[in-house]
Amino acid sequence: MKAIKRLVFGVILIGLLAMLHYTLPGRDIVRLVGTDVKRMDVGRYALFWAKPDAGTNQNSTRDVRFINAVTPKGKTKVYRNEDTDWSWPPYLKFDSGDVTAEAQNLAQQDDAWVAITHYGWRVKLFSIFPNTVKLRQVEGPDVVLIPWFNIAFLALLALILFAIVRLMRRFKARRIDPVTAQLSDVASSVGDYGEGMQNSVKQRRAGISGWWRRWFGTSKPRK
Repeated sequence: MKAIKRLVFGVILIGLLAMLHYTLPGRDIVRLVGTDVKRMDVGRYALFWAKPDAGTNQNSTRDVRFINAVTPKGKTKVYRNEDTDWSWPPYLKFDSGDVTAEAQNLAQQDDAWVAITHYGWRVKLFSIFPNTVKLRQVEGPDVVLIPWFNIAFLALLALILFAIVRLMRRFKARRIDPVTAQLSDVASSVGDYGEGMQNSVKQRRAGISGWWRRWFGTSKPRK
């Protein structure tokens, strides 16, 4: 039973960590090299795509904006640029067109390094791309960016989980443990009563058996 509980807890924990890793914003320092628009069919993996631009048709096949970039080490990066609208995750992004214009402007500047805020994963096997949230020009590729939002959010989440665990422990101590103790006492009393009844039956059986042997012994004809 403990192994099953640990397995269930592990699956829940991995799912929660995966959701947080996908949803919370990340930032990459890159150099923009251009933008692109592609016709994409997102029906199969719609879970990993955002919404079309606000006010447009909600079709699974649509034009999707992309931002192409290069890291300081020369690795290529591709980000999609979609509105999140009012859906999850709640970034409330409605300005993908403005982000494209800003990206095109930054791509034309030589040695312009940009901190691109995004969420999601890049999975080449399923053609899944992280979604751009905003762009911000930085001084250079070596600038250090502290994820203050993620730190505050995770600290608040840890505080909430700690409070929930404490409330559950108090509820268990006040409501469940007394009932469990009473049931244990009743079971112990029933066990003692059953053991006493069993001993009483054994004594009666022994008495009857002794009486029968004595009677049977006196009934035997003497030699």
